[in-house]
Amino acid sequence: MAVFLLAAVAAQAAPPAEVFFKAPDITEATLSPNGRKLAITTARGAKRTGLAVFDLGTGKALRTAQFSDGDVSQVHWVNDNRLIFGVVDLSDGSGRPNGAPGLYAVNPDGSEMRQLVRRMNRPVVSDGSNRHERLLDWNHRLLRVPYPRAGETHEEVLVAEVSLDERHLATPLWLNTRTGRTRPPGVDAPPDTVDWITDGQGELRVALTRRGGRLAALWRGPGRDDWQPLFESGLFDAPFGIHAVDGAGQLYVTQARGKAGETVLSRYDFERHAPEAKPLVVTPGFSYAGQVLDAGSGAALGVRVVTDGETTVWFHPALKALQEEADARMPGRVNHISCRRCGEPDMTALVRSYSDRDPGQLWVYQAQPPAGEKNWRAVGRVRDDIKPSEMAVMEFHRIQARDGRDLPVWVTKAAEAKGALPAVVLVHGGPWVRGNTWGWRPYAQFLASRGFAVIEPEFRGSTGYGQAHFRAGFKQWGQAMQHDVADALRWAQADGIASDKACIAGGSYGGYSALMGLVNDPDLYRCGAAWVAVTDLELLLKGSWWVDDDTSGETRRHRLPEMVGDLQKDAAMITANSPVRQATRIKAPVLLAFGEADRRVPLAHGKRMRDALREAGNEPVWLTYADEGHSFGMVKNRVDLFERMAAFLAQHLQP
Repeated sequence: MAVFLLAAVAAQAAPPAEVFFKAPDITEATLSPNGRKLAITTARGAKRTGLAVFDLGTGKALRTAQFSDGDVSQVHWVNDNRLIFGVVDLSDGSGRPNGAPGLYAVNPDGSEMRQLVRRMNRPVVSDGSNRHERLLDWNHRLLRVPYPRAGETHEEVLVAEVSLDERHLATPLWLNTRTGRTRPPGVDAPPDTVDWITDGQGELRVALTRRGGRLAALWRGPGRDDWQPLFESGLFDAPFGIHAVDGAGQLYVTQARGKAGETVLSRYDFERHAPEAKPLVVTPGFSYAGQVLDAGSGAALGVRVVTDGETTVWFHPALKALQEEADARMPGRVNHISCRRCGEPDMTALVRSYSDRDPGQLWVYQAQPPAGEKNWRAVGRVRDDIKPSEMAVMEFHRIQARDGRDLPVWVTKAAEAKGALPAVVLVHGGPWVRGNTWGWRPYAQFLASRGFAVIEPEFRGSTGYGQAHFRAGFKQWGQAMQHDVADALRWAQADGIASDKACIAGGSYGGYSALMGLVNDPDLYRCGAAWVAVTDLELLLKGSWWVDDDTSGETRRHRLPEMVGDLQKDAAMITANSPVRQATRIKAPVLLAFGEADRRVPLAHGKRMRDALREAGNEPVWLTYADEGHSFGMVKNRVDLFERMAAFLAQHLQP
């Protein structure tokens, strides 16, 4: 009973589940262009997340926007006296018609609020803003907020009207945030454009097109109106990826290099019509991910890079010195700097300092602070209820899978834990995404607080570790992808991290993997928890006229047959790796949880799996949540799911 008692005692002493899953105390924070004001979104002191603006000179705070039936999100400064934002409903289930957030504009003092774009399925919000006939429909999305030019106070932002058919063509427009008027960008759009890349001033520089399973990218250089082709390719063989354009008109691209196909960041050489031979950023063991940092005009100031964690390489000496100062003041943490008047004598910077045990603390640095103030001032904590000393540590490992493939694995466990712990293998969704970067993660932290070692493999098919690792997952659902998950647990057990008592859990693809883990490795797992899980590969690949999902016809025609399997050519493989068809092989206890309004993985997947398990004599724990979609939007539902899951895991991980 010793191991079970460890989990039970940990659960008694651990923070309540709500602490991990409720909205942060500070969600967003952004400096005004001149660096003299700070906008934050917070629900502190209110029932809804609102927008507040702080004057960094006087210390005065203004409640800029607050809604009775919506939450402010996606805040941007248009200029020093105008902000824009969207409105979502965080009390809504994720499957309800919350939809697109619309677009609003307001002055820092809360005056002249204007709705510019309707919210999807909810055009009216009780916000007290002025009503205007000139209102764009919900299918207009924000493309770019230009950096202000010196001496200018522009009022416009760049938006795109997205067509409502499956092509999702994007037509750009300039939108005035005070009048609501629109105007065309003065540039002819190439046919079939689905997305755009702009420079810092909002000039359209790259058009991305898609038609009939083919991709293309076209370039419009500074001072030109015509479009020049960069490449045309199939969906999976683009010669490089478009990353960014800086204020000097330099194009940055990503390109796979070497045997592992790890992408690097390069400048594009327009004379050679190819990426420069010498990359700008190489991250061995990882594909480049990050951001080119610039101030809207001129060359880039630096590059933000994500490997196992985030780091920033500044080219500007003043910013490099500021990063060194921040890292010395707050060692052992990621110190994420965003600046205004960057590198100038009156520079202001916002620093978010975080770690695996701390969701973050915000600081403002002012090179020329107001009289009587210090250069560094604390703004607040991202989550006040989280005590870093009580949180688990997160470690990154690289192991070998059974076929010799390099396999990245994350391990989260209590800092004071000794010896092998009962384990939960937590499989990420996607599956074609990266699972983790180093930082505070609520799911893993919650499970670790209940006494478990949390093992999170970056199985083949995951992005971020090279094209070879990504493509090795094609048509490997339930096969080599699943072997990686099992190999990660076996390594953790052999290394003394995990005991022989383990369960497997995950959502979406992770839920699929949890079920297939019980099919393929019945002796490895004592139980499985799967939420919003794909259970029927045939239904995923073919769809059904009576099941409402959001998988497009183009995805089913051009992507899923290549990445998951072809319904005709791979029929036997699809059947063998479809959990609903293999339910009789599952002997361990199962928890299933689904959103009743999920359109990514419709409830039919859950019902079919539940019924198949019942028919096999293995009654699952069955949970459904009304109005929830593919992610659970209501805090009470996330808390309920994970509290039930923790009890389920503890029950089955006892000796």
